[in-house]
Amino acid sequence: MAETVDISIRPSGPYLVRGPVTLHDGQGNLLDLGGKDTIALCRCGASTTKPFCDGTHSKIGFLAANEAARESG
Repeated sequence: MAETVDISIRPSGPYLVRGPVTLHDGQGNLLDLGGKDTIALCRCGASTTKPFCDGTHSKIGFLAANEAARESG
């Protein structure tokens, strides 16, 4: 059975991605995740290490919804 990827939303923080994942930049280049099985992706837009979280959200007072919106349709 294949491992699953788990994505969770941290309260007013990043998306935590756990599991076997590959990440590509806008040009399709594979990003080196350094063998990590958990990465934090920026949600506030202010990180200096995008797409990764660097903790800036806590310095700028980023507030966000912690529940996913339901798709209408």
